[in-house]
Amino acid sequence: MDRAAILLLAQIADAVIGDPDALWRRVSHPVVWIGRIVAALDRSWNREADAPSSRRLWGIGALVLLLLAAAGVGVLITGLAHRLGAVGWVIELGVVAIFLAQRSLHQHVAAVAEGLSRDGLAGGRAAVAMIVGRDPDSLDEAGVCRAAIESAAENFSDGVVAPAFWYLIGGLPGLLAYKALNTADSMIGHRTDRHEAFGWASARLDDLANWAPARAAAGLVVLAAWFRDDADSQAAWRMARRDAAHHRSPNAGWPEAAFAGALGLRLAGPRRYGETMVEDAWMGDGRAEATGEDVRRALSLLITSCAVLAGVAALLTVLA
Repeated sequence: MDRAAILLLAQIADAVIGDPDALWRRVSHPVVWIGRIVAALDRSWNREADAPSSRRLWGIGALVLLLLAAAGVGVLITGLAHRLGAVGWVIELGVVAIFLAQRSLHQHVAAVAEGLSRDGLAGGRAAVAMIVGRDPDSLDEAGVCRAAIESAAENFSDGVVAPAFWYLIGGLPGLLAYKALNTADSMIGHRTDRHEAFGWASARLDDLANWAPARAAAGLVVLAAWFRDDADSQAAWRMARRDAAHHRSPNAGWPEAAFAGALGLRLAGPRRYGETMVEDAWMGDGRAEATGEDVRRALSLLITSCAVLAGVAALLTVLA
């Protein structure tokens, strides 16, 4: 079966089923296993007594080992799938669906709107703390709503478009290697005393791996906004082109600016992570005072963007 067809069916499966909690309570999600490997490498190879140059080399070695292991598992599963015929394609479809985050992303962002509606600011802060790294106690209601919308935008790129992109490019080896890299970046790709050197390779390669998917994600948001009466496609395109390059991340600004323009909001801007204040540029020129209703509009835009991606997969299937 063509990869595009498998991707389309995997998107449908993820949208309908999502992550089965009963299964992952018994057998940890593959991303959890990847995280355990990253943590073990960090404990064993990231020695504080070593010089920064040595820690950087150990970090490069750890990343190479991780990527080879992930890609190798992908090769093994692909080989098994090819030998099992139709059953094998179902296995491959299931693996792809596991690594797509459409439904889980929607659920986590929707929980913020529900928390605000049910328990006010405290409920919104509790829900948004599950999906962002910034200090929730420093956020007012508008800040909570902006953080949820920014998470929807950035994770649409990292958790949906990028896995789809790398699966189409490299099959299961490409998909699993990307997820291993993205997990490593989230755990050790930070500019802290412990990880600035050891996580350098993970952070830089993750930026490179997400370069094309982030810009594709912005394009999908622009197309999705065109289908919606409550979003502005032209503004999404204009804000992405104008503001994305000013974001502190080389990639996150693209989907965030597109969401900001489509929804008539201002996103990103200064934010606090623990004791650290990050002075980031604003994306968009709309309202900074986002509301729970704006979070719901962002969720509708997210659903439509995923549908547009499915449409692209369907078109590739027809053309193949």
